[in-house]
Amino acid sequence: MRTNATPELGADLLVSFLNTLDVEEDVDQLADDAVAARWAAENGLEPGDRAEAQRVRDALRAIVAGEEAPLPSLALPVAPQPGSVALTARTAAEAAVASAVVLGIQGKLGRVKLCGGEDCRWAFYDASRNGSRQWCSMEVCGNRQKARTYRAKEKDA
Repeated sequence: MRTNATPELGADLLVSFLNTLDVEEDVDQLADDAVAARWAAENGLEPGDRAEAQRVRDALRAIVAGEEAPLPSLALPVAPQPGSVALTARTAAEAAVASAVVLGIQGKLGRVKLCGGEDCRWAFYDASRNGSRQWCSMEVCGNRQKARTYRAKEKDA
């Protein structure tokens, strides 16, 4: 299983939720009730409606990929606190949306990205100084892409 170091509050959960779909291994953790419930429990959440979680995940993956995608309507309770408010979430889908909202308010949602490798598409948090990281791993996906580019240039020459 892959891991991501994500230093920002909210990013860990969002990245993990986005990675419930592993394109490379063709595994969807939200496709099975028991697996989805296990993921939710590991993250201190209720699984909620699995189909809704899949729709939310797919919409959020599209959004972080720079596409427009409508999010399913979710009620996120707001708890007033002295000098601030807090979003509360019970289910996996609610928590992922709340994380995206918090990161958006912080101006950091753009740092959650999908790997540029078409056969990967793993979500990661770009902690680079200038926010220009393109691959989940330079050693794996970055090298694959560089090799493909080199082979294409050699083929055309």
